[in-house]
Amino acid sequence: MMSGRLFSLPIALVFAAMVVPVHAATIEITMENLVISPAEISARVGDTITWINKDVFAHTATAKNGDFDVTLPPKKSATSVLKKAGTVEYYCRYHPNMKATLKVEP
Repeated sequence: MMSGRLFSLPIALVFAAMVVPVHAATIEITMENLVISPAEISARVGDTITWINKDVFAHTATAKNGDFDVTLPPKKSATSVLKKAGTVEYYCRYHPNMKATLKVEP
């Protein structure tokens, strides 16, 4: 009876070592000098985006598909947690030439 348990323990440890929890990341996106940087970035569902406005005027991060619309006052930041996968094109409503793409993987 004891040898069966001793055999099971190493197998359980091997499976436990194979299961590594995935931790959400925090990704910074900066708006400065009327530019969104990086212009293209990848993330995963559950990651947090920190939007940072370094300019002296307000910006937004407005998804064309309606997934998010973040308003950023001058010299402020905000966060959003990504909830679904897909490619999202977004822009600043106040400065439509400011454009970027966020690729969200499952």
